[in-house]
Amino acid sequence: MPQIRAVLFDFGLVLSGPPDPVARRRMEIILNVSHPELRAAYWRHRDDYDLGVLNGVSFWRIVGAELGHPPTGDELAQLLQADVDLWTKPNQPMIDWAAALQSAGVSTGILSNMGDAMESGIAARFPWLAGFTHCTFSHRLGIAKPDERIYRYAIAGIGEPPQATLFIDDRLENVEAARVAGLRAIQYTSHGDFLRAFQDTGFTGLPLPAAKTTPSAP
Repeated sequence: MPQIRAVLFDFGLVLSGPPDPVARRRMEIILNVSHPELRAAYWRHRDDYDLGVLNGVSFWRIVGAELGHPPTGDELAQLLQADVDLWTKPNQPMIDWAAALQSAGVSTGILSNMGDAMESGIAARFPWLAGFTHCTFSHRLGIAKPDERIYRYAIAGIGEPPQATLFIDDRLENVEAARVAGLRAIQYTSHGDFLRAFQDTGFTGLPLPAAKTTPSAP
């Protein structure tokens, strides 16, 4: 098996943890809707946001109007902030592993379906993003996973051949598309499952990811 010389990470649910229910509830309160109502409208337009057809402001204007609550300027700002909060609970073991890879001289990148306001939000919040060799965000290209073209772009950006590059994503369809593009790929469904899958692959030349620890009782 070729030695892995680069690792590409998805952002949501890989470098970040599950969505923050407190942030989601803020959205529901601002728009005066239930969770199912918000979820349906949010995901109905999310692809266009990720593709850059909509920007953050136009995305929330469309979602709000569809839900019968066109947001005011102040509400728009609150919704944009809540959306960043929703997706930025750190998955610290994976963030720490990325830093360990960088210290070991392994190229690291991010390949994520993401809108413009989300990219701006995470860049402002997480200075460790500057440590990645290359970031590929879908809204910049008008192309999103699992389109093979976005993998080709990320491979070129990180500068290593696909067979020497590991890709990690929470969605199976994105992992399968990465493999078609020639990347080594592992699906991230939980940290424990990822550790087992990583160890089973027998990759050489990479620091081992740390296990996720649970806080001790006081």
